[in-house]
Amino acid sequence: MGRTNPTYRDRLREFEERYQPFRRALRYEHQLDFDRLFERADATAHAASYRNATDPAVATLLSMLLAHEAEIRELHERLAAAEGHDGVADVDRSDDGDGSEAPDVETTD
Repeated sequence: MGRTNPTYRDRLREFEERYQPFRRALRYEHQLDFDRLFERADATAHAASYRNATDPAVATLLSMLLAHEAEIRELHERLAAAEGHDGVADVDRSDDGDGSEAPDVETTD
């Protein structure tokens, strides 16, 4: 017995293939960025597969956003470490994602 429904990874490949004309119209460096977006979406395929949606667009975009958020967090942590702070709490992040502005974190210098 074979699979009757395509997997998320199959749908992701189809989704990427549909946007190949868009990719070809990009400058070379942006083509590489485009490829990385889909690599990031593939990295969280386990979570997207759990949803089992027929259209992978939302799960793909969420996976890409999640990867970007993780990268931003890591960069904030590296910046805080380079500046001698204890962690992310010392870095001002004006938007915590809920639409309201977070208060500035005061530091004692």
